[in-house]
Amino acid sequence: METRHTNNLYYSSLLCFLVALLPVSSCSGSNSIGVRCIESERKQVVNFKEGLIDRFGSLSSWVGLDCCKWQGVSCDNQTGHVSVLDLEKGTLKPCLLHLKYLTYLNLAQNSFLETQIPKFLGMLNNLRYLNLHGSGFSGEIPPHLGSFNFGLRAQSLVWLSGLASLESLDLATVNLRGVGGSWSKAVNMLPSLASLYLYHCGLTSLDLTLSSLEVLNLFGNSIKSPIPHCLEILYLGGNKLDGILPESLGAIKNLQEVDLNINFFWASIGNLSSLWLLELSYNKLNGTIPNSFGKLVELSTLDLVGNYMEGVLTETHLANLTRLDSFRLTTYRNRSLVFNVNQDWVPPFRLTTLVLINCLVGPSFPLWLQVQTRLSYVIVSSAGISDTIEEEWFARLFSNAWTVDLSNNSIIAKLPPKLYSEVLDEVDLSRNRFEGPIPLWLTNATHVYLQRNSFSGSVPDNIGELMPQLQTLFISRNQISGRLPSSICKMEGLKFLYASNNSLSGEIPSSLTSSCQLVILMLGDNSLRGNIPFPLNSCRQVQQLYVLQLRSNLLEGNIPEQFCHLSNIHSLDLSNNNIVGSIPKCFHNFTALKYGNATLDYEFFFELQDRIIGEQTMVVETKGMELEFSRTFLEVKNIDLSRNNLTGEFPKELCNLAFLDTLNFSRNRLSGNIPDNIDDLRLLEFLDLSFNNFSGPIPPSLSSLTLLNHLKLSYNNLSGRILTGNQLQTLNDSSNYEGNPFLCGVPLSATCPGDAISPPTPSSGDGDSRDKLWHYLSIAVGFIAGFWGVCGTLVLKESWRHAYFRYVDELKEKMLLWIALAAARSRRMFAKAKENN
Repeated sequence: METRHTNNLYYSSLLCFLVALLPVSSCSGSNSIGVRCIESERKQVVNFKEGLIDRFGSLSSWVGLDCCKWQGVSCDNQTGHVSVLDLEKGTLKPCLLHLKYLTYLNLAQNSFLETQIPKFLGMLNNLRYLNLHGSGFSGEIPPHLGSFNFGLRAQSLVWLSGLASLESLDLATVNLRGVGGSWSKAVNMLPSLASLYLYHCGLTSLDLTLSSLEVLNLFGNSIKSPIPHCLEILYLGGNKLDGILPESLGAIKNLQEVDLNINFFWASIGNLSSLWLLELSYNKLNGTIPNSFGKLVELSTLDLVGNYMEGVLTETHLANLTRLDSFRLTTYRNRSLVFNVNQDWVPPFRLTTLVLINCLVGPSFPLWLQVQTRLSYVIVSSAGISDTIEEEWFARLFSNAWTVDLSNNSIIAKLPPKLYSEVLDEVDLSRNRFEGPIPLWLTNATHVYLQRNSFSGSVPDNIGELMPQLQTLFISRNQISGRLPSSICKMEGLKFLYASNNSLSGEIPSSLTSSCQLVILMLGDNSLRGNIPFPLNSCRQVQQLYVLQLRSNLLEGNIPEQFCHLSNIHSLDLSNNNIVGSIPKCFHNFTALKYGNATLDYEFFFELQDRIIGEQTMVVETKGMELEFSRTFLEVKNIDLSRNNLTGEFPKELCNLAFLDTLNFSRNRLSGNIPDNIDDLRLLEFLDLSFNNFSGPIPPSLSSLTLLNHLKLSYNNLSGRILTGNQLQTLNDSSNYEGNPFLCGVPLSATCPGDAISPPTPSSGDGDSRDKLWHYLSIAVGFIAGFWGVCGTLVLKESWRHAYFRYVDELKEKMLLWIALAAARSRRMFAKAKENN
């Protein structure tokens, strides 16, 4: 982490303070039984409090005679001496020197403005834990401590050498850049130090000789120097290392945990026989996985996510990993990493966590995966599995797991019709070949993705009671029919409902749009009927809707006036229905499209985007063909009211939606002029007003839309000259303007009044005739040469002639045989069908 600005310090300090006090509170609680702090130490703590900035009253408990009960203070159970001081915002005073029994001191996330470097800290001989994470000192620096530039620098760490009992030192995010090895000299004089945290300290080298050091965190530096041999836990992530892992790592025989994520090297680690955790994620590793992995017999956690590995993974890599509990391996689609193990191989491990993405595990469902009965977190996505999986395996898996992702395979299966699970939270079975009804699952699941399968039947009537905690339900592109049950409205936390491209019928439950949490509602490409429901209640639910897609249904009636309250709407698609009436002028209240200030949970939206790329589409008709463009939720900023029976004018107020990129009013009965202020839609890329009754000239302001790349004004009653300036010069296809009898100018053939008629191109007379003659003669000569080149050879060369006719006879016999077999097969199928009936 970077050092925070002073005006934000107290917010972060309070958070760290509360977290750090969790263990302290329990200690303090034990001290309250028959133990009171020593009066002299209580006075020193009170004196120390006077220099603290306590904006939120966190130290309001510092009253009374027993300081051992105060928040942030803990005392020894036997002697009553103050042993722990956990304070993350204050001004150090030399009075701390009198707390000579102090063993725990947390001063993380402090700035200590206008304060001298606390050299007296080096006299706390009993101190075992010191946390200066994110601290910086300023003000007057004692001459013997050297120069001072920014933050807590190495020269100010000389006093550390006096902390002979120190076991844990946290200097994370302290600026140690460009100070040489002076800081390490001070650290090397701490004989008991076992844990050292130096992440994001700007280090480029490391000169540690501590034999007692067991835990070393160097995350976010640029270390390339040798590593101490005594370590048991090593964190080197984010160091941007390249080449080969330093040989010194292989010599660390006692190493148990290695975290090397976000680096750029491949490591040979077969000598680390004590290793139980190996974190190599996001290292851009390529090539094959070495067989030396099979020597890590103590390995429990292996993380190889986000690399470029290829080749083959065999039983040699896995057969000795008897303790393996968590296995995470992902590569990219343009790479090929294949699991090549015997179909009946049973591994020695039983995993609780399994992540395999873009690795070829299939096509069959391997036995080594079937026997994993302890899985609680499983992602096997894009693994090439195209086998049939028994229903019992899913019943066992769903009863134990809290996350199941088998997406992007071709799995053929039916899900258990009923299931009860207290732990199941997230299920993603999208893009497979699951069939049968949507099961009756009694769970507290929050996210369910079942899109792009072959589920059939209706949505369970009591789905709201079965899964009341559901936030995300994706069942699009299946074969689901029937009504959308009203119980779905009982999911009070429902945010995302995506049921497009099914055969849903009936009316949309009126209470559905009363959900105060609904963010995305997509019910397009079904057979839903009735008016568009939009009841209002006391909550501000209409301000939450971000995407509303009801296209290609049988909806009718007017657009509800309540739509004007959709202040957060980003995409509105009501196309291809039977909607009548006019376009509400108050659409200009769509403030997210007006000012670009939609309120979103972007982290979750990006997760959705990864799961449903290509799900949201926009259909464009051009030159008699319908083209479908894929759009993700975060990309769509559109209003599509096309293919309805809307009347009235194009409301000029809509031109205030400056962040709109797609506007489609085509195939309605709109009339009037195109608004002159249409250039206010400055980010517009797509505009389709075709097949309406618009009249008048094309407004000159249209040429100011510099991002416009698709324009359709065809089949209206527009008149005057077609504009040619700026971006419109690139939109010069005549189909964009055809069907307007009063339009003239390029690219149409109709000329405008006053345009000069271009004289015909003068003919060259005899020259043209001669060119045509030579053209026809060359065709005739080419035909004759080609014909006699083949047929003449057959006439003159007897062996070729016999071979040709033999080939024709054989081809005829094969065709007759194929026809006879096909006819016989058809007769057998017909007879069998007749018997079955």
